[in-house]
Amino acid sequence: MTGNYHQLTLAEVRPGMALSDVLLDAQGNVLLPQGTVLTEAMLALMPRHGISVLPIAREEVTPEVVAATLQHHQARLDHLFRKNDPDSGSDWATATLRRFVTDFRLGAEEAPQHE
Repeated sequence: MTGNYHQLTLAEVRPGMALSDVLLDAQGNVLLPQGTVLTEAMLALMPRHGISVLPIAREEVTPEVVAATLQHHQARLDHLFRKNDPDSGSDWATATLRRFVTDFRLGAEEAPQHE
């Protein structure tokens, strides 16, 4: 872990804060990479994975960094789902997966709704 962090309980963590280290579950699987800017949707899922304390970077994340991170996630999602037309009803399973991953990565309030 980096030295420029502090451990916060889940109740103390707010959307927009960034992880100072990789977040692992109890089995050692990577849940989120270092530097991830946390969204409300991500924080809501932490108890499911047994996460009660998070390593949070001490420096404040500016709105520009949050916007750049969200833009990066959106570009990555667009690349991953490039063969799936979200407006087409022909592949409902992939469209559903795309919606769930988008909601998780971008937060439900920022995610575009494709219905």
